Amino acid sequence: MSFNTLGLSDAIVRAVTEAGYTAPTPIQAKAIPAVLGGGDLLAGAQTGTGKTAGFTLPVLHRLSTDKFGASLTSKTSKRPIRALVLAPTRELAAQVEENVRMYAKHTNLNSAVIFGGVGIHPQIKLLANGVDILVATPGRLLDHVAQGTVKLDKIEILILDEADRMLDMGFIHDIRKVLAVLPPKRQNLLFSATFSDEIKALADRLLDNPAMIEVAPRNSTVEVIAQKIHPVDRDKKHPMLAHLIKSNGWKQVLVFTRTKHGANKLVEQLGKDGIGAMAIHGNKSQSARTKALAEFKDGSLTALVATDIAARGIDIDQLPHVVNYDLPNVPEDYVHRIGRTGRAGATGEAVSLVCVDEHQMLKDIEKLIKQTLPRHVIPGFEPDPTAKPQPIQLRSGAPGHPNRGRPGGNRGAGNGAGAAGGKPRVQGAPATGQRNGGNGGNGNRNGGNGGGRGQGRGPRPASAARSGGER
Repeated sequence: MSFNTLGLSDAIVRAVTEAGYTAPTPIQAKAIPAVLGGGDLLAGAQTGTGKTAGFTLPVLHRLSTDKFGASLTSKTSKRPIRALVLAPTRELAAQVEENVRMYAKHTNLNSAVIFGGVGIHPQIKLLANGVDILVATPGRLLDHVAQGTVKLDKIEILILDEADRMLDMGFIHDIRKVLAVLPPKRQNLLFSATFSDEIKALADRLLDNPAMIEVAPRNSTVEVIAQKIHPVDRDKKHPMLAHLIKSNGWKQVLVFTRTKHGANKLVEQLGKDGIGAMAIHGNKSQSARTKALAEFKDGSLTALVATDIAARGIDIDQLPHVVNYDLPNVPEDYVHRIGRTGRAGATGEAVSLVCVDEHQMLKDIEKLIKQTLPRHVIPGFEPDPTAKPQPIQLRSGAPGHPNRGRPGGNRGAGNGAGAAGGKPRVQGAPATGQRNGGNGGNGNRNGGNGGGRGQGRGPRPASAARSGGER
């Protein structure tokens, strides 16, 4: 099968060919005809499957070939927003819009991306003449709606990308607010890596008799990824990681930590070992995150250290190594993490450094993926067989429990319980009173990487106060 056979316009197929793609992936082969048909769609696909092109290509076709699209004479003429893509993080939103621009280059359609953490006024100017396709994070979009700087009354197509992660991050209320200001008659496309009960409930409310596509078994891991466990004492993880990078000559490794503080500390330690590393998480400025990601992609940075939510949407071709410096307490996140390597037929390696505190987490992961992962003890790093497990400190003063905090489970449980009286918040916000939670950040429904400590909702700050999160 080729893109020529899917019913896409010559202008779009030309852009796809110039990008180096000749044959559609399974999700593209199924999703493109479904979207072109005009009906609603519920699609199960993980990052790395080609899902972004699965919805951008047919949306571009529909908007460029209908009566209004055919009447556009340039990319700069005034127009209403006709398609809206909601994404959970800044990085994913930016990558989606980059794809839209790439595939729309031979049409007269244009696009824009808006997210928090940067000034709102350049975005207001960008939106003044309207764009055909707007990609946005939910919070910043609502800022524009509140200020009257964006009009959504002409939306024909709504796409929720990585809907499961948006729910995990606590965006369900923002999503509902966005839905309330959209035209009731529209095409809805929902993409999710997993079909949890919450996703099914959202789909029931949002979608009208949708086509359903699932390109891989639920929570399946990529076959070409070599997975291994290195047992190690908790205080030997950093020396072991440095040893692995140096002894194996690794040039590009994505490292996952449980908390932002842990990410920062590891970057500092690796730097002392002469290993170039940068952290990417919600407390980093947008410019710092963009710089770290760019240097990692071009190979000038050896290690990118990330928390789960900050890494969502990172799409790097030929990424050879993923390291779980800390195991995630939500087993599904293990699948998301290791799925960032072994893409497009390439081989990849996923290594997990596991101490005695994480044995229950490892059991939960192996139960989910239905396989026992091989253990390899590295000489010189043999774990102490008499070591006793300790409660994992997910943030200062908040011991966690390995098997808590599943999606849809206890609010505030898991990777950092919310402080008494407070509720977990969206990641990366000021410490008290404000909507986006505590100094631990990532305080999503699962408790997140550190848990929020907001003491009640308090006054809702202006958009600038949201700069730490994915707003």
